[in-house]
Amino acid sequence: MTTIETTASDLAQRRHLATAIPGPKSVALQAEKQAAVAAGVGTTLPVYVVAAGGGVVVDVDGNSLIDFGSGIAVTTVGNSAPAVVDAVTEQVRAFTHTCFMVTPYESYVRVAAALNRITPGDHDKRSALFNSGAEAVENAVKIARAYTGRQAVVAFDHAYHGRTNLTMALTAKSKPYKSGFGPFASEVYRAPMSYPYRDGGLDGAAAAKDAITVIEKQIGADNLAAVVIEPIQGEGGFIVPAPGFLPALAAWCRRNDVVFIADEIQSGFARTGQMFACEDENVVPDLILTAKGIAGGLPLSAVTGRAEIMDAAPAGGLGGTYGGNPLACAAALAVIDTIDSENLLDRARQIGDTMLDRLRTLAASDARIGDVRGRGAMIAVELVEEGTKTPDAALTARIAAYAHAQGLIVLTCGTYGNVLRFLPPLSMPDHLLAEGMDILEQAFREN
Repeated sequence: MTTIETTASDLAQRRHLATAIPGPKSVALQAEKQAAVAAGVGTTLPVYVVAAGGGVVVDVDGNSLIDFGSGIAVTTVGNSAPAVVDAVTEQVRAFTHTCFMVTPYESYVRVAAALNRITPGDHDKRSALFNSGAEAVENAVKIARAYTGRQAVVAFDHAYHGRTNLTMALTAKSKPYKSGFGPFASEVYRAPMSYPYRDGGLDGAAAAKDAITVIEKQIGADNLAAVVIEPIQGEGGFIVPAPGFLPALAAWCRRNDVVFIADEIQSGFARTGQMFACEDENVVPDLILTAKGIAGGLPLSAVTGRAEIMDAAPAGGLGGTYGGNPLACAAALAVIDTIDSENLLDRARQIGDTMLDRLRTLAASDARIGDVRGRGAMIAVELVEEGTKTPDAALTARIAAYAHAQGLIVLTCGTYGNVLRFLPPLSMPDHLLAEGMDILEQAFREN
């Protein structure tokens, strides 16, 4: 087994290529992976990691890569953030598990109280903790159905909510997430999303009216338990809805006693320069879903919401063996403290300003960049065939491959496979952020 003596906090904050990417040790491990791991578990960039921290990821071959991925928005406060490491180390010495449903512990309660405090709205709230984002989505739907006595659920075009049976039904994109895995959960319906680059320039109010018309005509408010929406869509392409879209949907839900669920699994926990993306328009969800950045890399998710809705599920109706594991709870409390003590909301906005400025300048000289969008450290570019809005997935793949070969971790996404998404950790130093942007610019020049 490969080991490294240097701790993540000691890592040199520089890009360094000791070998080609991937290097020979990673290539060998990838061959072992293919012999041992199910083919359905893919990898974006097969470099095998031995350490990560600040803005870099170090692999078994000694390469140090700039991280514009954060493990898909998970290591927002930085990989192996010191406060998280200390909190988890202290907890693991005390105990690793008892199951909160059997013999509870204080840290679960403290995380729930913190979520009740920091999520939007000053109403009375309750929280329940789980392991993954998909679990949070599934449980939110259960809670909404228990509260309303209705069954139907609405999700949106381009949505991504997970890979479990119910969340596959909510997810819009077929391949690779749904194709061949049905039948899916019933009573799930889809409405049009505000997509400013592609919906003919509809403003938020008009786009919301179209969505609401579909909901009223095809489902009916009296049958609807919940509307589930990402305030900024993630896997669907980092789509930022037009201003007014989210408030109009939330207001319609309130008028019709429909539970408005904000899936902030990718956009939450300081990622967008607000603690939660829905705060940008002062939207207060009935239920808000968190995961990914909540615990600095440990598996944890949560549903937080209005007390009367959350308490509709009977005792024993929510939970799970590992939900709210004490190690993950210790990490989450440290993450919340770190966001505050290190002013990471400001840092997210600074990163966003830098990236948007550089990308918009690049777009002005390269017509293949159809759209630049996002907020804070959640930024994307949509690539198209020059002079059109035809998605160019091939170009997107080439740009990503070039960046990977140069030691820059980037991710792709989008319904059409034509979006480059950037999720740098908020611990990313300025010089690495600038160097990463230089590599991206070179990638466009070379491709």
